[in-house]
Amino acid sequence: MSNIQQARQNAIDSQIRPWGGLDYVANNALRDIPREFFVPKTYKNLAFADIEIPLSDKAKMFSPKIEGRLLDALNIKSNESVLEIGTGSGYLTAVVAKLCKSVVSIEIDEALSNNAKEKLSALNIDNVSLKVGDASKGWYANGSFDVVIIGSAMPKITKQYLNLLNIEGRIFAIEGQGSVMSAKLITRLSKHEWEVRSLFETQLDTMQGLEVTTRFEF
Repeated sequence: MSNIQQARQNAIDSQIRPWGGLDYVANNALRDIPREFFVPKTYKNLAFADIEIPLSDKAKMFSPKIEGRLLDALNIKSNESVLEIGTGSGYLTAVVAKLCKSVVSIEIDEALSNNAKEKLSALNIDNVSLKVGDASKGWYANGSFDVVIIGSAMPKITKQYLNLLNIEGRIFAIEGQGSVMSAKLITRLSKHEWEVRSLFETQLDTMQGLEVTTRFEF
């Protein structure tokens, strides 16, 4: 096993599995996709560190343990369609693409989207459709999905996102403000009914366009 393969395996054994990322198929996908290929050159030596790696002044990669945990919770099937809000580096996009039928991934930063497109193309991943748009304004592909992954926090998960789900579809989102945020798995049970399960507490940057500004009154 090469050093880089060992580093990938160590991330799964020491970060992802202890934090609840136990899905065997998902962990194989995390192992198979070269995370170091998607990490900015400045951070290559930290590709498998337990941190959120900066991609720009407003975007970061999930830490490996969050990637593993969200994939475990979502339990993505090979016949399912996925909407990802926040393409970022394209790494999680690539992993998810190995698990499902198709991915639509939206990114507000065109440069990030273009870079992800190059990476995905280099790995011959062809079941991903990349879009540039502002998801905070309700921009997303028409239709509904089996799985929705929201890659940044939002003050409140609103119906415009929940209604993107097919019946039995799942959404992973991080809800809250400031230091009080909770990762949630929401499953659509019927046309008007959803089940919400809290997964873990965390802190993440808020989705661009949904930032809450502090008001001071005198």
